[in-house]
Amino acid sequence: MKLDSSGLTRIIEAACGKNPADLCLRGGHLVNVLSGRVETVDIAVQDGIVVGWGNYEARENVAVDGMYVCPGFIDGHIHMESTLLSPTQFCAAVVPRGTSAVVADPHEIANVLGLAGIRFFLDATQGVPVDVYFGLPSCVPATFLETAGAQLRAMDLHSLMPHPRLVELAEMMNFPGVLGAFPDVIDKLLLFQDGKIDGHSPGLSGLALNAYIAAGIGTDHECTRLEEAREKISKGMRIMLREGSQSKDLATLLPVVDDRTWPQCMFVTDDVHPDDLVKKGHMNAVVNHAMDLGMDPVRALTLATWTPARHFGLHRHGAIAPGCFADFSLSPTLNPWNPQRVFKRGVEVAREGKLLSDPGLWPRPSFPPSPMEITRLDAADLAVAPQPGLLRTIGVQEGTLFTQNLLLPPRIEGGYVVPDTGRDVLKLAVYNRYQPDKPPAVGFVHGIGIRRGAIATTVAHDSHNLIVAGASDADILHVVESVRRSRGGLAIGVAGEDVDILPLPIAGLMSDQPAEEVAKRLESLNEKARALGSSLHNPFMALSFLALPVIPELKLTDLGLVDVSAFAFVPLFAPE
Repeated sequence: MKLDSSGLTRIIEAACGKNPADLCLRGGHLVNVLSGRVETVDIAVQDGIVVGWGNYEARENVAVDGMYVCPGFIDGHIHMESTLLSPTQFCAAVVPRGTSAVVADPHEIANVLGLAGIRFFLDATQGVPVDVYFGLPSCVPATFLETAGAQLRAMDLHSLMPHPRLVELAEMMNFPGVLGAFPDVIDKLLLFQDGKIDGHSPGLSGLALNAYIAAGIGTDHECTRLEEAREKISKGMRIMLREGSQSKDLATLLPVVDDRTWPQCMFVTDDVHPDDLVKKGHMNAVVNHAMDLGMDPVRALTLATWTPARHFGLHRHGAIAPGCFADFSLSPTLNPWNPQRVFKRGVEVAREGKLLSDPGLWPRPSFPPSPMEITRLDAADLAVAPQPGLLRTIGVQEGTLFTQNLLLPPRIEGGYVVPDTGRDVLKLAVYNRYQPDKPPAVGFVHGIGIRRGAIATTVAHDSHNLIVAGASDADILHVVESVRRSRGGLAIGVAGEDVDILPLPIAGLMSDQPAEEVAKRLESLNEKARALGSSLHNPFMALSFLALPVIPELKLTDLGLVDVSAFAFVPLFAPE
């Protein structure tokens, strides 16, 4: 926001009390994240800027009637694509929940569409009632262990700079590349050596962590152990305490926040699915969970407002104080925080959970077509011949992206290794959707839970090829064909029966429908998965991370089975 001389003059005169302000909230309890106290004051706003509190006259007065007033929430690390919503529909969903700004990593769409995907996000978030800032994706592709739809080098990223809403180099997942000083990684780190670089270093410790931080990387959202978070804070990192739909680390990590360390901590969601967004909320849900776990309410609200604003240098964001944007929500209680009225730049934009404007009038740029080059669907490609040893099987764990590397005796029928639903072992396949005539990579997975049929998705981090798990080859081929015809989406079905599908026309990652509709369709798919035997909270989200070769232990990409700890491909069978 750029002020001209007349605008700055109006703000100064209103702050001095020389002229009436545009707006005054009267009788509210201000959550002052700067002092750590709750103060009963009248809050004055001029031209969308808070000019102060005190004895002010205003052209519009809002009786707050003892409600609490908190700065707009800031999510310091989110992938909007994981909500399955277009940028417009994402913003429409989070505004009524008190979110005023996010720092998004468009890593997912960039892996599918490259620079065109990032430009689409920048265009689609211009002029919406959320300040959407971005990091430039550092890992497209994430690794050499998979096939992505694009490759972004440092010079490609540089072509988007400078842009006022590009605030960092987004999560550097390729920590082996950092430690090995790979030239392409070094080029990207140097591009942002005077700025912010976001980290992604699960389990990194000791000298390796020293080197990673020394490279200029300042944050981490992948801590899953308290000792890990404490070491990273002690070495200067800022810790993002994550509570999303799949990774729920808040309860474990909350003790890292104390009277000395809180300025180095913030809350983030990372990945949140539309059903959780609709039913539970966004940053308001994270804050309320922290309060439930015993955190002081003002401190919990601070970690969702002021600390992310400070870290990212988001001028005028994160507090209610003179010179800050008039972005805030009002709640009848401090704990829990229930945003009943939401203001953006001093204008009420949502009330009682409903938007006060029509998202259909917001920017809606056309989106590029979704790649879908799967031309080869052959049952012979799914056949697995037995070999000596035990079957390396991916073990899904509820509530975490980490998987287990299970060694199981294979079930053999007709001379081939087949799924064993009695032991919850399904066949897993990843189809390359960017290059035609490619056979799938095949593996096995434990923990999905369905006893018949198959589930599939083109949301398959990070390259977003098509991943499918099924109880038979026929089930797998039947569901993959439906996803292929729709050019991307989430699907579940049984061979010989209709397939239920949630189409995702934007890059095979996002729907253009409202959050409530997408959540309803997703819940229908999850209900069918439960009817087929799955006990996972969200089997589709669990499936979507089984191709991610940067989170241990075992994953399957379109190129084969990956031991993430060794950062190398491994055969399907392990010697006994």
